Amino acid sequence: MGQKEQNQRQKKIPLRQCLGCNEHKPKKELLRVVRTPEGEIVLDFTGKRSGRGAYICYELKCLKLARKSGRIAKSLEVEIPEDIYDGMERELEENERA
Repeated sequence: MGQKEQNQRQKKIPLRQCLGCNEHKPKKELLRVVRTPEGEIVLDFTGKRSGRGAYICYELKCLKLARKSGRIAKSLEVEIPEDIYDGMERELEENERA
């Protein structure tokens, strides 16, 4: 089997950068924050909701770092109110415990 055939069988793993810790990780290991077409900001645990996405690790510290730096708002091209961030932190904490 030639090198070309071997390369075609290997599937590329999409990498994304966490907006908190700046590490590049496989897309499936990161949590997607989505701005839906309706303008709502939500955590997308499935990774399949439609809308503009940004990625963070499944850790509260990464969400807090991204919140402090304003990277999520910049990436999603929208102003994010503090109560939305608070809700995302609660939701992430609840998901960590589950």
